[in-house]
Amino acid sequence: MTYPIGTPGTPWGETEKQQWLAQQSIKRSYMEEVLDKLAALPEYWHMDKYGALSIDPMRYPLFVIRNSSFDANKPTVLITGGVHGYETSGVQGAIGFAMQAAQPYLEHFNFVIAPCLSPWGYETINRWNSATFDPNRSFTANNRGDTVTVEESGLLTTWLDQSGLTFLAHFDLHETTDTDNSEFRPALAARDAIEQKSWNIPDGFYGVGDSSKPEPGFQKAIIDAVSQVTHIADADDNNRLIGEPLAQYGVINIPKGSLGLCASVTDAPYVTTTEVYPDSPRATDAICIAAQIAAIQGGLDYLIKNRT
Repeated sequence: MTYPIGTPGTPWGETEKQQWLAQQSIKRSYMEEVLDKLAALPEYWHMDKYGALSIDPMRYPLFVIRNSSFDANKPTVLITGGVHGYETSGVQGAIGFAMQAAQPYLEHFNFVIAPCLSPWGYETINRWNSATFDPNRSFTANNRGDTVTVEESGLLTTWLDQSGLTFLAHFDLHETTDTDNSEFRPALAARDAIEQKSWNIPDGFYGVGDSSKPEPGFQKAIIDAVSQVTHIADADDNNRLIGEPLAQYGVINIPKGSLGLCASVTDAPYVTTTEVYPDSPRATDAICIAAQIAAIQGGLDYLIKNRT
């Protein structure tokens, strides 16, 4: 399909990027759906502001939450949501875990939770940020500190660098939606003037491990826990999910570091990217959020039994 912005075969310049930005609109409230919920968290959470988006610093402050009684003798777990702002259950799953499910795990772990890295993307329901960058391809060595260019990823990376924390695990909460094929990939092809392949969107939950540290037992525990909440995606006829070969039931592995993905932002040995399918006829918003929470719980239960 021909995207309505730009000239086929020619990468976008600033004019086309501004045309794209002008077409975006606010569709929901970061204040009401995220910040107000963070303000109502139980008292065992502490909020740290780590920056704000320059497109509107007052509207888009960025926060992590940490357990107030941080214990240096316990391993620390990172949870991130909303790297892609349009992936709603990642944001609400991170908040839901902090609100509803985290307390029993504080006996075993410290937590750092960044529930919504891309608040402009959340409000406009976009994968890209306002400058047409994909935050989840921007966790790179040259996007941190004084060289931050993609704020959604660079500001968190900088905060993590400065925190001095070491992480045992990282859960990065995402969705795969029908708009990946209907909107994002055509827009990406137009922006970069590079053909993009479409793939069958998996119907159900799947996990993405890091091929450099796949930890199949950890990934299986997540799949097992989520399967109690919602269905797991089956591989396609080529035994693949989103074009990647199946590593085990419901799991693919990719090289996260070389791709600049959020789940590579720490040296944690246990990392996973969750992928919920909100457009499934078998899913609801509540099921998708519950699946994200179950994924975290399944992984944590595995670590309690096997590592802590």
